[in-house]
Amino acid sequence: MEFGHRAWVVRRSRLALRWQARTVIVCVALAVLTLAATTAALALGDYPLTLPEVWAALTGDPGAGFSSIVVLEWRLPRAVAAAVFGAGLGAAGAVFQSLTRNALASPDIIGISTGSYSGALIVIVLVQGTYLQLTAGALAGGAATAAIIYLLAWRGGVQGFRLIIVGIAVSAMLTSFNTWLMLTAKLEVALAASAWGAGSLGRIGWQEMLVGGGTVLVLLVVLAAFGRPMRQLELGDDAAHATGTRAEPVRLAVIAIAVALTAVVSSAAGPIAFIALAAPQIARRLCRTPGISVVPAALTGAVLLAGAELAALHLLPVALPVGVVTVVLGGGYLLWLIVHEVRRR
Repeated sequence: MEFGHRAWVVRRSRLALRWQARTVIVCVALAVLTLAATTAALALGDYPLTLPEVWAALTGDPGAGFSSIVVLEWRLPRAVAAAVFGAGLGAAGAVFQSLTRNALASPDIIGISTGSYSGALIVIVLVQGTYLQLTAGALAGGAATAAIIYLLAWRGGVQGFRLIIVGIAVSAMLTSFNTWLMLTAKLEVALAASAWGAGSLGRIGWQEMLVGGGTVLVLLVVLAAFGRPMRQLELGDDAAHATGTRAEPVRLAVIAIAVALTAVVSSAAGPIAFIALAAPQIARRLCRTPGISVVPAALTGAVLLAGAELAALHLLPVALPVGVVTVVLGGGYLLWLIVHEVRRR
């Protein structure tokens, strides 16, 4: 290990990893905050628990009694899902903002989340299928939407601003389609779809956590392998080619991973807005890096969604779906970001 003025370089044979010291410190702090929010989610509720009681339930202490049911069956899947799904959304937002070099690019802004919602909504309204069918529908809807946006934005390459404008237009059309589906569905089906579409972790159980959360973790590991090629793409296609990076295959691969992350989260919890938009920019400002890094963005997303879930359940007079809280907070953040970008340019 070599220590520079502001960076740590770890060398193993031909592999060298370079970490900015500030980035490492920020990532550790974000991980601690995520753990704290998750622990608070396990302790707070109509049946409050102390930290020793939470620990006893997690470790399988025979004396935990009813606390084990409260923690392991009711609260743990939801609390872990908030952190894991938030990390997935933060990483997905980092991919789009890194590739387009635009702070407004995120799955919920350019229509990927809406497309995933459309695919899942078709399954809910027309098939009323299982969770796995819902996941397949969300993946198909997100992939089809991404392909349409990519093809419409292609002009010898994909330019960030054009991708955003095309995505907003496609998202508007899909929103109209979703509204039509809701209006033509049976009342009880439409009510269930509407509650799910608000973005909620309330119905997360161990099946959704193990399938959805496990898939998100696998995708995050795969995405981490594209860290260096993504940094090369931030310099432009010509610079990427000069360093041996095949720009278009790498771009398509990481977009596919980001779409899958968005779709998996949407199928389990519904479309949760603004986490993917805000997390990468907050992480970049915390780390003071010139570009977008996936790991800090993922950890920031985990903190944001876990914190929003705590606020939705315990800080408001009435418990609300977490998507309502993220929309309110994210709307203010989006307004600030637009004003900031206009002034900067």
